[in-house]
Amino acid sequence: MNLSDPLGDMLTRIRNAQLRNQSKVVTPASKLRARVLEVLQAEGFIRGYVEIEKDGHKSIEIELKYFDGSPVISELKRVSTPGRRVYSSVTDIPLVRNGLGISILSTSRGVLSDNMAREQNVGGEILCRVF
Repeated sequence: MNLSDPLGDMLTRIRNAQLRNQSKVVTPASKLRARVLEVLQAEGFIRGYVEIEKDGHKSIEIELKYFDGSPVISELKRVSTPGRRVYSSVTDIPLVRNGLGISILSTSRGVLSDNMAREQNVGGEILCRVF
């Protein structure tokens, strides 16, 4: 199956799994997905993830995080799509819910959260917003 937006597919799988209160979700593996999941884990939005191989295909198993029975991630939105790329300089990186959420950016120094991008003084493509 050929996907035009693999990152959007992963975010949708996470949203759907949280609506069903599932503890884990599986998505096909890619480097970009793994880097985004590293940021989500570092910021405390997911418990963790592991790469698994089943029938010769690599996948990523994501362990979702809940607090008092409700998902930690309440909003997960794709900002930059394949048809409409959204870039931001370091001075224009938007705050998500006055700093309570994060934006995930693809920069020249890798995939970073908005706070890390500000610290390293780099801008880039805004991949998604998480709250």
